[in-house]
Amino acid sequence: MPDSGASIPGFGFRRESREDALAVLYEAEISGGSAAEVLARREAPPSLYAQELALGVDGDRLAINALVSRNLFDWRLERLAVIDRVVAQIASWELLNRSDVPTGVVLSEAVALATQYSSAESPRFLNGVLRAVADETRLHSGGLSGG
Repeated sequence: MPDSGASIPGFGFRRESREDALAVLYEAEISGGSAAEVLARREAPPSLYAQELALGVDGDRLAINALVSRNLFDWRLERLAVIDRVVAQIASWELLNRSDVPTGVVLSEAVALATQYSSAESPRFLNGVLRAVADETRLHSGGLSGG
């Protein structure tokens, strides 16, 4: 089946970058290390966008986790599967810091990652959580620093 976003410049590139960032952040989470440590161990570094995502999430983890937690109704962040938590962190970081990426694209890509790598319930669950995150974050600009 052809990639429906093939005509959109950067679409496939960013999708691969999100997958690479997911792998880096998942490994960091499992190993108890940082994204920078995982990236340093890589034989071939991922794209600059993947690095931006991974290092951005790692650097803003506390604020991002607080943001996601505020939008997890009757649920705790620690109870999420690691994959779901990392997907939510990546999407939240993008919503906060990459105004050039449309909200719909961020949500769609997060759902696609969850569909590919997580449980059958995860895409719908994460879509709901991330819609609430988007409502909170995209109402104002400036990311976590407020600038």
